[in-house]
Amino acid sequence: MIQALELKIPPLVLVTLFALAMWLLTLVVPAVMQPAVWHLVLAGIFAISGAGVALAGVLAFRRANTTVDPRVPQQSSSLVIRGIYRYSRNPMYLGFLLLLLALACYLMNVAAIALLPLFVLYMNQFQIAPEERFLLQKFGADYQAYCERVRRWL
Repeated sequence: MIQALELKIPPLVLVTLFALAMWLLTLVVPAVMQPAVWHLVLAGIFAISGAGVALAGVLAFRRANTTVDPRVPQQSSSLVIRGIYRYSRNPMYLGFLLLLLALACYLMNVAAIALLPLFVLYMNQFQIAPEERFLLQKFGADYQAYCERVRRWL
C-alpha cells in the first residue's frame, strides 16, 4: 500500500498541496504575532533562495541532458554531480522546502510551520528513497560514492 504512493505525485503538485494546506490552517489557527516588516523580508529571502536553488538544480539537469521529471528516475541518462549537486543531492526539493518556509514566514503561523517536517518526511519516503534505489541500480558504485560525499538535503 505504501509503495503505491512512490513517485506518484509530482513534486510541484505536492508543494502546491502543502502550500494550500498551510494557508487553510491559517483560517483555523491564529497567527503567532502581528505582521511586521521583518517577516516579509525573511519570507522574501527564503523565497528567492528557494527559487534560486531549485532553478540551479533544473539547469544542471538540462545541461547534462537528463530528465527533470522525478517520477521517471529510470530515464536518467547521466549522474549529475556538478554545480549545486556538489552541495545537495536534491536541490530542487530543497528549493521547494525553502519556498514553503517562505510561505510559513509570510503567514506567521505555527501550524503552517509544523507542516514543513511532514513535507520532508513525505519527500524522503515517497520520492527520494525510490529515486535513490533507481539511481543506485543504474549508476552503481559511482552513485554510492556520490551519496557518501554529498548529503541528501544540505
